[in-house]
Amino acid sequence: MVKYIKRIAEEANTMITEVEGSILIASLNNRMTNATNIAGISEDLQYIVQSDMKDWAFQIQRMLANELD
Repeated sequence: MVKYIKRIAEEANTMITEVEGSILIASLNNRMTNATNIAGISEDLQYIVQSDMKDWAFQIQRMLANELD
């Protein structure tokens, strides 16, 4: 479980780093492109977090079911 949490944190950190990079290179000429990239990265990060939460919920349900058996 700790390795799984660490992986999630690393993926989130990578996404945040990409967002920071997009913000840092922003200029008047490519503001729209950067906004699109940031929105895409944000959506990807949201998907990762949501899918991981579903996996966590499933694992917890399995653990509880095993305990009840």
